[in-house]
Amino acid sequence: MSTSPRSVIAALLIALGLLGAGWFASQGMARLRTADRYVTVKGSAEKLVDADLAVWPITFTVNGNDLASVQAGITRNAGTVREFLTKAGFGANEITTSPTRVEDRWAYSYGSDRPPERYRATSSVTLRTEKVKQALPVISRSGELLNAGVLITEGSDPQYDFQALQSIKPALIAEATANARKAAEQFAKDSGSTVTGIRTANQGVIDISDRDQTSPFIKNVRVVTTVEYFLKD
Repeated sequence: MSTSPRSVIAALLIALGLLGAGWFASQGMARLRTADRYVTVKGSAEKLVDADLAVWPITFTVNGNDLASVQAGITRNAGTVREFLTKAGFGANEITTSPTRVEDRWAYSYGSDRPPERYRATSSVTLRTEKVKQALPVISRSGELLNAGVLITEGSDPQYDFQALQSIKPALIAEATANARKAAEQFAKDSGSTVTGIRTANQGVIDISDRDQTSPFIKNVRVVTTVEYFLKD
């Protein structure tokens, strides 16, 4: 059985087409494998900043058996605290007084379990100021309130915050990203590759913490970024 020239040419064309398709497919897979090569790295940056907000709740109690005298004691103590803060240079808009809470300690106790004083009243005067440096020495003088008869109780620890995060956030993120890039370049160098573009990037959480227990008015701002970089040989 003879084969016509036309059939031979058609068979050759089909074979060439299959070879070409295989070559293009192999090149596509090579590019895909190259594009899929990436490294995940983390970069961090930190900055120490001064707190720009101080909140000092001065909580105090008065005990007694006569409700009217207990309330009078609370009013007197609140006035003493407000005068203390005003003389230290803080304005009325920086000082607030909470409502008084009264506890009848005899309501759920009987006989010998009853405390000697029936009523306990609690209130607080809170200083909220952005003048942190001015507040620090005043807070250290809280013993003057005790000497004036103000019984300061738990919950009177000052708190400090940093509100101007947006002013330093861009620079911190840029520094963290640059550190991530350095880590990726070092990895690429060790593996005989080079870094190209960014595959994905995640800023992560910005953490604001006290520098240490003794200086909570100095904050450590830390940001961590996670970046995936493409690699090529």
